[in-house]
Amino acid sequence: MTIEETLKQRIKLALAKIGLEIPLDAIIIERSKDPAHGDFATNIALKFARQLNLKPQVLAQQVIDAIDQAGISKMEIAGPGFLNFFLEESSLTSVIKRIQQQGERYGESSVGQQRTINIEFVSANPTGDLHLGHARGAAIGDALSRLYQAAGFCVTREYYVNDAGVQINNLGASVRARYHQLLDDPVSFPEDGYHADDIKYIAQLMINEVGNRYLEDSSESEEYFTRRGTELELDKIRRDLAEFRVAFDVFSFETNVRKDNAIAQLLEKLKEYTYVDEGATYLKTSQFGDDKDRVIVKSNGEYTYFLPDIAYHLDKLSRNHQNLIDVLGADHHGYIKRMQAALMMFGYPADTLHVELIQMVRLIKDGEEFKMSKRTGNAITLRELYEDVGVDAVRYFFVARAASSHLDFDLDLAKETSNANPVYYAQYAHARLVAVLEKGKLEGYNLDFSGNGLSAESEMQLLKELEVFPNVVSDAAINRAPYKITNFVQELASRIHRFYTECRIIDAENRSLTEARLALVFVSKVVLANTLKLIGVSAPDKM
Repeated sequence: MTIEETLKQRIKLALAKIGLEIPLDAIIIERSKDPAHGDFATNIALKFARQLNLKPQVLAQQVIDAIDQAGISKMEIAGPGFLNFFLEESSLTSVIKRIQQQGERYGESSVGQQRTINIEFVSANPTGDLHLGHARGAAIGDALSRLYQAAGFCVTREYYVNDAGVQINNLGASVRARYHQLLDDPVSFPEDGYHADDIKYIAQLMINEVGNRYLEDSSESEEYFTRRGTELELDKIRRDLAEFRVAFDVFSFETNVRKDNAIAQLLEKLKEYTYVDEGATYLKTSQFGDDKDRVIVKSNGEYTYFLPDIAYHLDKLSRNHQNLIDVLGADHHGYIKRMQAALMMFGYPADTLHVELIQMVRLIKDGEEFKMSKRTGNAITLRELYEDVGVDAVRYFFVARAASSHLDFDLDLAKETSNANPVYYAQYAHARLVAVLEKGKLEGYNLDFSGNGLSAESEMQLLKELEVFPNVVSDAAINRAPYKITNFVQELASRIHRFYTECRIIDAENRSLTEARLALVFVSKVVLANTLKLIGVSAPDKM
């Protein structure tokens, strides 16, 4: 149990003695920003004094008189009724043993109680390379998945492949044209075709597979170019994502969602919520919170994309997922209410689906926006970006701000090997700790020491940072905020660098203090590595 959890339990018991029963989650414990105000603080007296017809300061004093004070050196009332806690050093150092015991699991919790969550992200059409929007969605979606797992949720990562419709037909026609051209049998290129170099690459792979077998047009050749072109594009996307440290549990295909007359059957189930106007069929989403009703069948009889999307979300829910998260581009803002409305028609609460909207990324180089790939003259791809600055930098920078915020990605800063680069700053802290531990091992010190004897301010501040890590993880997960992890990384790295600079860690004249500090070095290394792992960033031993 963390110190914060312990304080919550004690406050709850103290209030019960006074005559006030409250749930544990109603008690808020915060770290004090100024050491002069203690280690932790709560506003509990301000929050509940009125229920007992007491002044907040009076209730705060009653809590002090009733609470179990083991491990607490002092409590004081501040301002209108805030309660500050000053902990004994032994209380803070107790976190060292917990981290030693839990290791890579430190930071995990059971907050999620194994609730099932399906997180769908990237889901780029298999018609070309992943661009920067897909890349940021991949980084945020994967970080969310890692956070939810650490917080005790059962997570499925899913990629939805739009392998049906006009865009896929255009892909097949584009591959066919390149295939013919490479075999010296040029044909006209489709008006809405795809001109990127990867289409030539895919056409060459097909020639390697089947030779000139499909020079003669037929239904078989059309099916081959479309199906195999989609497969090869998707294979390329998978490889790029794998190198970006993103893997999916499930790939779902639109063609499977549409098969067996499933869309027509869904339309029949929605019949009570539909009407026809000027030949088009509308879904009454406005009855469930949407700003207007939505067309699901065009006047020409074609389904809009919304109808198979409803079928797909119902399919996800049929696989026993209790909640769905879609990570989509910011241009999907109008999509949220309509899909929530459609699911409500089947009895699901509105909060069954959450949509995380990803704002745009601008690349900055030499102080100016940088748009074009030197290789192709087109927009820069995910692969080109991480090959230029590294996977660690891309993943870190992409989650360092809220998904709802626009992001300027400074290419020069991402490659800089100085403390100005937040990725370098954090990874250098880890490498420093590793170097100290190796030196301690070589000199024969015990690294399993409890940490008793630590007292310097930089040591206490670092211990408090380590203590709150599990709460930071659960908070970042529940609020879908991976940027809170990068904030914590920077704060933790700052505490580590300060401790390293201000404290003589290995002191041959003071073995017990050396071992206590080495224990702090070890657990700090563990927590920093655990934190970086949550956002898919490596923790190198050397820099």
